[in-house]
Amino acid sequence: MGTLTRADLAEALHRQVGLARSDSARLVEQILGEMCEALSRGENVKISGFGTFVLRDKGERIGRNPKTGVEVPIAPRRVLTFRASQMMRDRIVSAS
Repeated sequence: MGTLTRADLAEALHRQVGLARSDSARLVEQILGEMCEALSRGENVKISGFGTFVLRDKGERIGRNPKTGVEVPIAPRRVLTFRASQMMRDRIVSAS
């Protein structure tokens, strides 16, 4: 099992759509850049049939150092979560 990379996406665009390799790579970069910009502005990103990238604010909480057992406060932070669409979940289950 491998990992899908930007280069893999660009190559798939090149093969399936017929764009030049450089244009395919530029298009992948533009799409990912636009997604990053939207997330940095605090917007969620929804890709129909794939899933939704959601920003969540987590409050401050108390954590514990597993080595020493000492309690330490964990600062509030914003985290990125991904929720797969039902269509994506069905495809993953049927591929198993």
